[in-house]
Amino acid sequence: MYQKVTDVAVSPQKRYSVILEEQKDLQLFIKERQEMTQKFKQRTEKVTEGLRKDQIAFEEQITVFSKMPEKNFVFTGKTGKAEDVEEFEMKPHIRYPMEEGTALITFEEEDVATNILEKKRHKVDLGGECRIIVEAQPVHLLMPSLVEIDTDICPHRILVSNLPNMDTEMLLSKLEIHFSKSKHGGGEVESCDFLPDSGTVVIAFVMENIAEHLAVQEHHKIDFNKNKHTVRVTPFVNGKITNLKTRTSMCPRTVLLTGIPDVMDWETMQDMLEIHFQKNGNDGGEIEAFLYNPLGQQTLALFGSATPEPEEE
Repeated sequence: MYQKVTDVAVSPQKRYSVILEEQKDLQLFIKERQEMTQKFKQRTEKVTEGLRKDQIAFEEQITVFSKMPEKNFVFTGKTGKAEDVEEFEMKPHIRYPMEEGTALITFEEEDVATNILEKKRHKVDLGGECRIIVEAQPVHLLMPSLVEIDTDICPHRILVSNLPNMDTEMLLSKLEIHFSKSKHGGGEVESCDFLPDSGTVVIAFVMENIAEHLAVQEHHKIDFNKNKHTVRVTPFVNGKITNLKTRTSMCPRTVLLTGIPDVMDWETMQDMLEIHFQKNGNDGGEIEAFLYNPLGQQTLALFGSATPEPEEE
């Protein structure tokens, strides 16, 4: 038995249309591949540039850490637990605006402050027939709980350490003159400031790159009153807070007294209040600090960290 196969003839015009469609599909495919390749290339360049910037920033950080001002440390023999070590140490310096007719008392003992707060209202004898009633309130401060800081090297400033012990104005003058001369690698100085906390000096230059070149040399001999002294120049690091979280903290040994009337001069009122809250019979105790802000006055109290007593091993 035979099967008859019949060839279907396709017209040239139809074949041409099919070829055109295939060409369009091919061109579309090629275009999509090219766009995908271009996007991949752009993304690769972006990632590479990001890695390059991260590497530069990392190298700058290494440079900064390796050239921080030197400090001498002595091991005293005291040890502690590794898990108790804090990653970041920050010393608080909180400004507290006081209202008129108030006083701040910091007691040596926390229990005394607690007793004063529990009693709340206190009758203070000012002598003769004069008595006043003041109210004790807790002191709440806004404290940082998390601080994230981005740092970068300032192109205009240097930090000068290992300085001689001499008059501050003369020291700044000698440094400014030395680093303003091109033969010492310096240039025009914009400002020269002494940092009392660290005993270092920050010098700002008008032109860029001068600071970088001086930091590379690091050690510089300077003539101080005909005596040569070697100072250390390191990069100056700018810091910018990028994340800050706060919490409210109560001062355990400090009490706020409110409602203090203006019935006598400032010094006498402060003395009378201080004497009253020192007496054990008034639930008081030894006072570490006392600050009174009378009516009509503006006073800013500064709170810092309490220095812990050394523990005996």
